[in-house]
Amino acid sequence: MAEKIIMMTAQRGDTPVVPSILETPTGLLSDRLARPLHDLRISVTDRCNFRCVYCMPKAVFNNEYQYLPHTSLLSFEEITRIAKLFIAHGVEKIRLTGGEPLLRKNIEKLIGMLAELKTVSGKPLDLTLTTNASLLARKAQSLKDAGLQRVTVSLDALDNATFQRMNDVDFAVEDVLKGIDVAHQVGLGPIKVNMVVKGGMNDHEIVPMARYFRGTPYILRFIEYMDVGASNGWKMDEVIPSAEVARRISAEMPLEPVAANYTGETASRWRYVDGSGEIGLISSVSQAFCSDCTRARLSTEGKLYTCLFATSGHDLRALLREGRDDAEISTALAHLWRQREDRYSELRTSQTAELRRSANKVEMSYIGG
Repeated sequence: MAEKIIMMTAQRGDTPVVPSILETPTGLLSDRLARPLHDLRISVTDRCNFRCVYCMPKAVFNNEYQYLPHTSLLSFEEITRIAKLFIAHGVEKIRLTGGEPLLRKNIEKLIGMLAELKTVSGKPLDLTLTTNASLLARKAQSLKDAGLQRVTVSLDALDNATFQRMNDVDFAVEDVLKGIDVAHQVGLGPIKVNMVVKGGMNDHEIVPMARYFRGTPYILRFIEYMDVGASNGWKMDEVIPSAEVARRISAEMPLEPVAANYTGETASRWRYVDGSGEIGLISSVSQAFCSDCTRARLSTEGKLYTCLFATSGHDLRALLREGRDDAEISTALAHLWRQREDRYSELRTSQTAELRRSANKVEMSYIGG
């Protein structure tokens, strides 16, 4: 029961102050560490049909767990309105997350609304979605038709027994692979496949995963097991550093580093020396990339979080529902981002595991990865 209280506490947030002098957005907003606002991740549901051990373990998210009522969720119209304000401040990429975003009823309608938006420079918005692919095969075409550009799929093992231990609901790996292939066929690409590596549970799948996706149109990315939230029992000794992941793969399939596509890219890029594709390494524990972080996160019920490891958010829904106009909300957003100085991963220490137990950190299932 105590862990449920941690979750509910993390959902609280102060209503942002609206400065008395309103401003017109320039698209060039930066925080205290000179980091621009470039990416917005929007969680559209706090529900998921998986119970992954690093995100929504059954011990916490069981049949008695209380999810948010529908009236607490941002409507599609509210999400789109907030997205427009973020775009005016420089956001060029929006990722829909969850929970599992494909569980949100009529998600295609929201995608269609967001797909009509343009960046400050007049270019189409980079619109993508992260999914466990359980519903992807049946929804891929409708997602593409609605305007979604690409998807990122979470897949933590190829071995079915290992994968089912990870998702803890006996979902078969072959159904995820089918979803990936159908998404590719309808044009939702390039598709990225994310593997969270947890030592002692699925790290033996690193090389088999690399071997399977090498030479395919898909980009495999390995993510260090992170200390997000307080429900997954994170321990530093269960983290497999990205350098070790690269070493294991390169021993069989030699790799070489590749330059980043853009400043603030979460994954370092590596390609196979023989030209048979590339992988990505997301090293938020062993090699923090806080200095380049350009991401804001919007929770299912409209809380703005300026860091994945935050302990509190800013209640934008309150501004929307108390009748504030766009200029007021936009100015409040600008004020919040300018005050941002989050760099949790750079400050992480050997005491983190102990400190996080009482930190009330927001859960990944609530805010998205």
